[in-house]
Amino acid sequence: MLAGLFAAGPARADMADWTAAPLSFPAGSAELTVNADASGALFGPDQPGVDGAQASGVLRLKPTLRRDYDSGLALSLEGVVAASDPLSRGRYDGDALERLAAVARTGLGTVQIGLADGAGYDLAVTGPRVDPNVALDDPRTSFFRDPASGRALADLFAIRTQVGASSNYAKFTYASPEIFGVQLGLSYTPSEGKQLPFMQAGPQVPGRAVNIWEAALRVSQDIGPVSLSAYLATAQGRGEYKLPGQHGVNDTGFGAQADYYLNDTITVSLGGAYRTSNAHAFDINQSFGGTTTRAMQVSGMVSDGTWSAGLEYGNGIAGAVPGQPRIGLNGLQASLGYKVSSSISASTGWQHQIYQRDSGTFFSGGSRLSMDAVFLNLALKTSD
Repeated sequence: MLAGLFAAGPARADMADWTAAPLSFPAGSAELTVNADASGALFGPDQPGVDGAQASGVLRLKPTLRRDYDSGLALSLEGVVAASDPLSRGRYDGDALERLAAVARTGLGTVQIGLADGAGYDLAVTGPRVDPNVALDDPRTSFFRDPASGRALADLFAIRTQVGASSNYAKFTYASPEIFGVQLGLSYTPSEGKQLPFMQAGPQVPGRAVNIWEAALRVSQDIGPVSLSAYLATAQGRGEYKLPGQHGVNDTGFGAQADYYLNDTITVSLGGAYRTSNAHAFDINQSFGGTTTRAMQVSGMVSDGTWSAGLEYGNGIAGAVPGQPRIGLNGLQASLGYKVSSSISASTGWQHQIYQRDSGTFFSGGSRLSMDAVFLNLALKTSD
């Protein structure tokens, strides 16, 4: 069957036409466009307390109301509405409204006001991924769950190497245009509030973060057949109603990637990233002095535009804080992906994760939890 897929030149050309266009409607002098994407995974986890095949997925609608001016200015209101399974909630904790921001694009840069990612996440470079929906780093879908609560184990601690202390809290962001391969980003998040316009300060918990500033620098250069990119970012915030030992959040990370073009179709990519924070398991409400959470990942991928194959390795440690143990995490993933068209792609592979803790036990009854999963993921999206 694989030989048939590789050999079917005319069939592949037909498959490349399998695309779904976004919905578009005139709205006076503006235009309303509705994009969508969906991802669904079928997987077989080998972990204590869970038997048989499992499934998870997420659907996102992305409406945008935009008006372009002759001067080059573009104003838009952009949103992302999501419906997800508990294993596919990603880094936004299952928010139905993941994004709602007013955006102004000019020749001098882009300004956003509203629910949006911070500068450190927007400009991050962390290495190649066969399928971002089921990647080891910053997982959008997890294959392992706590059988008692049904929640993803990624909620306990996940490898996320992008600086993302401000999540999608309401904020102001600015990204400069790329000049000679250099781009700058800056964002300010008044609080952990997700209500507009910045009317609430977020959860009523000790150590909640306010006044989070993020700054990021991204550099991209081509050297012969190699494209290089790297970034550095930091986030600094102040803590309110702190318990003894609690501090404001301090989050720093960097990453790099190299893409080597062997010929017009085949690319070899290598990259990695590192992040350190004083927030236990990257939970900014548990930022303590003298305690560090770190995460790193390295990845490699070979692709020819249609097929891709990759390996990912990740490691993380969340230092102990009052009421929470020290947690270690190691992960390895091998993936194979196939791009049917600009709207349809699929990936399959194997993922291995090991959790460890220095006190207490997991639901398995032990302090060490070793798990494996094989998976098949299908991703659909609209495409212009």
